[in-house]
Amino acid sequence: MKGQEPLRVVIGEDQPIVREGIAQVLESGGYDVVATSGDARSLVEKVRAYRPDVVVTDIQMPPDNTDDGLRAALRIRRLQPDVGVLVLSAFLETRYALELVAQGAQGIGYLLKEKVGDLRLFTDAVRRVATGGSALDPDVVAVLIGQPHADSALDLLTPRELDVLGLIAEGRSNLGVAEELVVSVGAVERHVTSIFEKLDLPHTPESHRRVLAVLTYLRLNGGLPPQ
Repeated sequence: MKGQEPLRVVIGEDQPIVREGIAQVLESGGYDVVATSGDARSLVEKVRAYRPDVVVTDIQMPPDNTDDGLRAALRIRRLQPDVGVLVLSAFLETRYALELVAQGAQGIGYLLKEKVGDLRLFTDAVRRVATGGSALDPDVVAVLIGQPHADSALDLLTPRELDVLGLIAEGRSNLGVAEELVVSVGAVERHVTSIFEKLDLPHTPESHRRVLAVLTYLRLNGGLPPQ
């Protein structure tokens, strides 16, 4: 939470029952759901009016019921770059995740809709995105890890370093990575430092280098365009 105030959320979801369920989950987790929307156009308008910390939106929404929610999320990021966006998808589609992070991974999240039922994972993802972090679905990251990356800088990384980078791409902190891999935080920090060096990332604050590492990882593994 920012200070003592609960994080403010706007929800975009065209199915009323699902929309209410997401709102209840977030409110029970201490979030302030300030507005909801059933279509992409009004979602953009409500975000402009309420200026939340984060938007949680389905990809498929009216008016066209294709990827209108994703288009709305990208527009929101252009108009209000300080607002985090967490996009939910019923299908595992890596191109949606790649399109979201193409311009940067800070304040961006992509989760499979089924993960809303995992209360801790879902509410943690909302918090990370709302506070400028990233949250990519573990299943999406697993698919990206499985893709070939011949003749890339990722070939310089050890299997353990690839594991660490994959968890960073999900949005995990060093502590979170250590808990997942059952190693010490110090070991994770050494791996992270090695990853930064091998990917030849500039010496900027670690939070920025982590974002650059994620973008490098996704660009080489998933086909992001070069910047």
